Parts: sequence; structure tokens; C-alpha cells
Amino acid sequence: MSQTSPTSQTSETPPTRHATLRYTAMRLGIFAGCFVVIAILAYVGVLPESVGTANPLWIALLSIVVSAPISFVVLRRQRDAMATQITTSVGRARERLTANQSMEDDADDAARA
Repeated sequence: MSQTSPTSQTSETPPTRHATLRYTAMRLGIFAGCFVVIAILAYVGVLPESVGTANPLWIALLSIVVSAPISFVVLRRQRDAMATQITTSVGRARERLTANQSMEDDADDAARA
């Protein structure tokens, strides 16, 4: 009976342990980098500094718009690892739920007999 552990990985896939945390941290890092670059460009005058009185909001919204496609392209491997981690966790939860339901059904059947 051969089982592969969930922590065994091939050289092609990144480890799935803490994949969600890693993806989120990298996504926030890309956003922060975009925010700094856009703030500098707005300060220098390359980009409009504000829309009305909404300078920080304008820079934040522009940073979100710029960082989203960058994250989509750059973080593909991390997103796939996160999806694998979530799929594995959901599968284990479903197995536990099915096992608990069958135990309850067996106990209920025994009590009725």
C-alpha cells in the first residue's frame, strides 16, 4: 500500500504549504510597489496628482488597476499552488463530513433497531 504524502512535491510545482499566505503577501507587495511608483510619478508630475481633493484615493485606485494585471501574470504559479492547497483542504473536509454523516446514520439506525 503506497501513499504519497501531501508534502511531497515535484521540482516543477511550488510547495503548497502556506500557499495562500505566500500569494497574499506577494500580491500586497506588488500593490505596494505600484503604489510607491505611482505616487512618485504623481509627485514628479508625470501623472495627474489628484482628482479634486482625493489624492490618496486616486493613487490607491490607480495602483489597484495597475497591480491587478501584473499580479495575474507574475503570480500564476503561486495562484495555482494556492488553488491546489484549497482543493486539497476542501477534499479533506468533505471526507470528514461524509465520515461523520455515516457515523451518525449508523448510530441512528442502531438506536431505532
